[in-house]
Amino acid sequence: MQILKYLKQYRIPFSGLVSGKHKFEFDINDKFFDCFEHSLVKKGKLKADVELQKQENMLIVIFEIIGTIRLTCDICLTEFDSPLHFKERVLVKFTEDDWESETEEVITLSKTDYEFDIATLLYEYINVRVPYYSKCSEQGINITCDPEMLAKINTEAPSEVGSENNEEKKIDPRWEILKKIKNN
Repeated sequence: MQILKYLKQYRIPFSGLVSGKHKFEFDINDKFFDCFEHSLVKKGKLKADVELQKQENMLIVIFEIIGTIRLTCDICLTEFDSPLHFKERVLVKFTEDDWESETEEVITLSKTDYEFDIATLLYEYINVRVPYYSKCSEQGINITCDPEMLAKINTEAPSEVGSENNEEKKIDPRWEILKKIKNN
């Protein structure tokens, strides 16, 4: 119930608005991402500037989202802030019947609806921009991978290879006999 209360602030009441352009501003923070259980982003600080153009039978909604999201580097496991800045546009059509052919760019609402809930759209737009592969030096600002962690990774890798060779040398003599039979 707390989640629904929190997400109410991401609704735009359009029924009382006159035709024309209207601007709205929404803050997106850690609490927002906590409302979505499977969110790729757990922490972030973003601002969504939303321009809504109301027409007689539709809305044109333009989102501009600016800020940072917290990512974890896939190489050194360091958490870092990654900047985001993008624009999206969606059309909202009003229909009397249940028109089920929504697309990515066209959303349908009933003529009786009086507000437009943008929380899910914001969530999707931000999560789609999470890179498949996160790296400090590529998605971060003035940051490189943790040298201590890189040193550990580089020193552990050769010792693992060496231990495999030692295991091959210590093969049980019974297996050696079986290998000779197999090769004949």
